[in-house]
Amino acid sequence: MFKNHPKGLLQAALSNMGERFGYYIMNAVLVLFLCSKFGLPDETSGVIYSFFYAGIYILSLVGGIIADRTQNYKGTIMTGLIVMATGYVVLAVPILATADNQWWLLPLTCLALFLIAFGNGLFKGNLQAIVGQMYDNHEAEAAKKGEEALRIAKGQRDSGFQIFYVFINIGGLIAPFVAPLLRKWWLGTNNLLYDAKLPSLCHEYLDKGANMSAESMSNLTELVDKVNMSGGPVSDLSAFCTNYLDVFNTGIHYSFIASVLAMLISLAIFVASKKIFPNPGKKEAAAVADYTPEERQTMAKEIKQRMFALFAVLGIAVFFWLSFHQNGMSLSYFARDFVVTDSIAPEIWQAVNPFFVIVLTPIIMWIFGSLTRAGREISTPRKIAYGMGIAGLAYLFLAIFSYANGYPSAEEFKLLSADTAAGMKAGPWVLIVIYFFLTVAELFISPLGLSFVSKVAPKSMQGLCQGLWLGATAVGNLMLWVGPLMYNKWPIWQCWAVFLIVCLISMGVMFGMVKWLERVTK
Repeated sequence: MFKNHPKGLLQAALSNMGERFGYYIMNAVLVLFLCSKFGLPDETSGVIYSFFYAGIYILSLVGGIIADRTQNYKGTIMTGLIVMATGYVVLAVPILATADNQWWLLPLTCLALFLIAFGNGLFKGNLQAIVGQMYDNHEAEAAKKGEEALRIAKGQRDSGFQIFYVFINIGGLIAPFVAPLLRKWWLGTNNLLYDAKLPSLCHEYLDKGANMSAESMSNLTELVDKVNMSGGPVSDLSAFCTNYLDVFNTGIHYSFIASVLAMLISLAIFVASKKIFPNPGKKEAAAVADYTPEERQTMAKEIKQRMFALFAVLGIAVFFWLSFHQNGMSLSYFARDFVVTDSIAPEIWQAVNPFFVIVLTPIIMWIFGSLTRAGREISTPRKIAYGMGIAGLAYLFLAIFSYANGYPSAEEFKLLSADTAAGMKAGPWVLIVIYFFLTVAELFISPLGLSFVSKVAPKSMQGLCQGLWLGATAVGNLMLWVGPLMYNKWPIWQCWAVFLIVCLISMGVMFGMVKWLERVTK
């Protein structure tokens, strides 16, 4: 897999894999954890998640600026890993949320999320910039051997970023299992069973007591009998609900210890390998004094064109991430509410996406490579346009499925009796189909977007431009909260239809720009 690729790609991929493993442990459960720990409504939890997710990418822009100005990419990356580890340490402390301590415990949790986001911003874009510089150097060496060697080397950049992306998803594949398994183990140790619905009902009872609705009270007592393995009836619902929430969330807190260890492993790999990593931008800075005024004017015009092209693609990326990252928002809620999860926790379904990334990436790389060898290479901008259409297929399927099954809004669905709701739930295969289409779209957009940025970015602005790509992701993530809002208020097929329309419009705009983008990136 790594044959003919630059030295250091494997080490960079392994370092990124360790960081992503720790991150995805937390990310797989975050939005549902905020609901179960603090009793937050879906919409409020979604807003916190949106700002956190956006912060990761906005702060990547800050991290890129810091690294570009200091020219200390490696030190910035290592600092980021340490800051992230600190955030995970704070999250790992199991403190029961109560009405008396929530005023400081929720802000403390948000502070921990900020540390993770800031550390990620220092790490993520700058490691990608180093990988981009590897291929700049690789192509420069190939150019000395002739035009054919250079053509082959340029064709390896997309596949190199796809390999890099596979390692991200190896961490993402394993991570979603960690928190649910630890939570299940801790519940079992305390003679309790897992049920996704119970935390919200426990919070409702502790807030309202006997004043909660008859439907909710009936569902609560039914589920309490179901999960209580200690024997005998539960005489004090308040004490049971408090204990269940404490045990339920403590198991998740323990999983964040694994995130801390993952950061330390990633740091160890990076420190051991940093001597073989290049320093983006330094060669360009050293050579600039040799340029004539005419050459500088030509370069300035080319840089302007390249930056215009970059921002055009960033605009499309905003809407892709708005749609794709619903996997951690409205699609997670859909898995919790509308899909049978008795044997598989809803968080674990997020592992389907990285599984497909790992399985499908070699196939897609082979297809793209075959087309290149046959002289019918598909340009990176055209691949991105195809990806938006494929993402639309996921939401087309889900909209048709939800409409055919007569699904109401999520709020109306939660008021149904447990037996009625159980009879309407979808089989797990629905999530597999959704994630298949979204993953194929991701493989056409995300790693190739990174490759596109590395192609058009000026050499002395690699960290900044990779940060801009992540900044576009941040803008999309800032709008993620609209997913849960529509999901809870509208018949859910209408929610999925909105994301379908977003994908189709983005695809059309991208196809309209393809020829121009192809000229700029030649």
